[in-house]
Amino acid sequence: MSISPPAPPIDADAVVIGAGPVGLWQVFELGLLEIHAHVIDALPHPGGQPGELYADKPIYDIPGLPVCSGQELTDALLRQVAPFQPTLHLGHQVEALARQDDGRFLLTTQQGLQLRARAVFIAAGVGAFVPKRLKVEGLDAFEGRQLFHGLPRAADFSGQRVVVAGGGEAALGAAIRLAALPESQRPASITLLHRRDGFQAEPATIDRLQALRHTGQVPFVPGQVEDIAQESGRLTALHIQGPDGATAPLPLDTLLVLQGVSPRLGPVADWGMALERKQLVVDTEKFQTSEPGIFAVGDINTYPGKKKLILCGFHEATLAAYAAQALIAPERELPFQYTTSSSRLHRLLGVDSAPPDGPATSTA
Repeated sequence: MSISPPAPPIDADAVVIGAGPVGLWQVFELGLLEIHAHVIDALPHPGGQPGELYADKPIYDIPGLPVCSGQELTDALLRQVAPFQPTLHLGHQVEALARQDDGRFLLTTQQGLQLRARAVFIAAGVGAFVPKRLKVEGLDAFEGRQLFHGLPRAADFSGQRVVVAGGGEAALGAAIRLAALPESQRPASITLLHRRDGFQAEPATIDRLQALRHTGQVPFVPGQVEDIAQESGRLTALHIQGPDGATAPLPLDTLLVLQGVSPRLGPVADWGMALERKQLVVDTEKFQTSEPGIFAVGDINTYPGKKKLILCGFHEATLAAYAAQALIAPERELPFQYTTSSSRLHRLLGVDSAPPDGPATSTA
């Protein structure tokens, strides 16, 4: 059997590690400087910590937005960066980062992706958010086929026996969403599995789930997974130990493990950059780490007076982009311009240079 050689590295102007609000704003500021960005995130969707941990909870300290949820902020930022067409690599966890002989950086993910860039921006917050897994021998072999740590297209589970493992907002929300599908797209059965009959979710979500339990649309099984059953290379059942200590099989076709996520600093700690209390030390002029060409913005960095606020991360990303311009495109000198009045920036953003009420002027 021959083994295919790894795909060659993809050349990139800049790589942003982290698709949370600060990482997305980094993409925007780089875009204004005509620098295309590749974005990597361990989660299967953009949003980072706000999108994952408080997608529906209010945020009150984003300038110009009196209140918005984590998901609304993510959606707005995605619309804002859309003109720059960033390349998103979601569901990828960075494994290695090393400087090459030509001065560029080679970044490799656990999934085999390789990117070669002149500048790297680490916007990983408190670390890569990785799903909490069921620690059951042999289960990971079914990842991406019958085991999922997110909710893919719900319609793909039509006619299947689906088990949702977890007791938080994500797990209950997935079970509710599956139960609400049209009959032609609905799974044959939806079972919620959790270690105990108690949930950590919004009261309205718990009420909806309890109503579905009452009508039998989403049966609940308390207990923990002890083992799995498989046949002909397919996962066929989980062996569940209930509160009484007895073990019983729970047949299934698809398993959604939605037990939340946990942040991990991961390999960042092994890349040789100066750290202070598991945070990357940066200057306050460029927000560059101790390794020239690698910048850190948002909650992952530290410096005198640091405040862990999204709006502070936006400021850091702005200065980091301008500092990196000389590394990424030293031959191109772009004047400092305002989006209010620059026809070049209007072209990049895809907007009209002249607003209806007359020519634009800078307010700065």
